[in-house]
Amino acid sequence: MRILISAKPKSKQEYVKKVGEASFKVAVKEVAEKGKANQAIIKALAEFFDVPISSVILVSGQASRKKVFEVPDSGQIKLFSGK
Repeated sequence: MRILISAKPKSKQEYVKKVGEASFKVAVKEVAEKGKANQAIIKALAEFFDVPISSVILVSGQASRKKVFEVPDSGQIKLFSGK
């Protein structure tokens, strides 16, 4: 499943919030340098969706605050899709 992420690096609080059907806002404490924030976002998404870190893939938006991630299907995603 592809999801859209609005990233907020260098945040005081870390969170993952659902803001639409397949849109999320993710705040991480890491700075947006050398991929540190992207790795923190991947870790946060893996924990949120209860999937392995290696299965969360950044599809586009490496240097942007708007990102697209591929996340495997899990029980939690079915709750979001209404099934």
